[in-house]
Amino acid sequence: MQLRYVYSELGQGLRRNLTMHLAVILTLVVSLTLVGIGLLFQQQATRAADHFGNQLQITVYLCRLNDSNPVCPNPVTEAQKAEIEAVVEDNPEVASHRFESGEVALEKAKELYGEELFSGDNPALTAEDMPQTIWITLEDPEQYEGITSAVQGLDGVSRVRDLREQVGPILTTITKMRTYALGTAGLLVLAALLLVANTIRLAAFARRKEIGIMRLVGASTLYIALPFLLEALVTALVSVALAGGALAAFLHFAIGDLAQNLRFVPWIAWDEFWVAALAIGVLGPVLTLLPTLVLTRKYLKV
Repeated sequence: MQLRYVYSELGQGLRRNLTMHLAVILTLVVSLTLVGIGLLFQQQATRAADHFGNQLQITVYLCRLNDSNPVCPNPVTEAQKAEIEAVVEDNPEVASHRFESGEVALEKAKELYGEELFSGDNPALTAEDMPQTIWITLEDPEQYEGITSAVQGLDGVSRVRDLREQVGPILTTITKMRTYALGTAGLLVLAALLLVANTIRLAAFARRKEIGIMRLVGASTLYIALPFLLEALVTALVSVALAGGALAAFLHFAIGDLAQNLRFVPWIAWDEFWVAALAIGVLGPVLTLLPTLVLTRKYLKV
């Protein structure tokens, strides 16, 4: 196989259909960026739910040393903790529950406010200052009064937190933003597929005489289709690179600004960015190579 010819056809094809390729690239960049933003919002919702609890959860705070609540003259004992967990396990409104230690709570605080605030000779808080908690997931979000009244007032319980009214709107907003981003991205992906199909059709029509001659001299289908596939791959790689840059800018400027102003919310970071970047890195080539493979089989039968 003469690769020189393939590369020559690739260059000519990119130049000949430059405006079409630019249209595909721009559409793909916007589509992939919105897909990436949708994935980032999904991860943001998951991270917020992990930290605050989802709309089905309530949190039981256990007494700690020097607790400000007058019902907690002493920190919770192991016997009191076992009694509280037994009450939780036996309640029919509870779907599941988990225990969170003060050390885990301190790690969450470090994640939000930075490591330096909790280290050194005079840390703002230590693990002993953080309350132990029991996170309860309800069977039904409307059925919570039974378990709340069952644990409230038990020895060793400081308070019961129900953040569903506060957390619910935040999670709902994030979920809506994710849905809008992915929905818009779906329409743009469809537009990109149509543009790719149109580009392949025009390119095949412009080369119909060359393709006919190559068929007559016995050239293989792969040899004839390879320039088209490479054009699609180049288009996809450029689109993925630009969309990745747009996602990085979104994370740095938009999410970074929110993280500076709303520090009580755990925000996504670069780990989540690489997950989204990997997803669009796979999706981009699929969106261009797949229709190219299908349409070249149709249009190259000259």
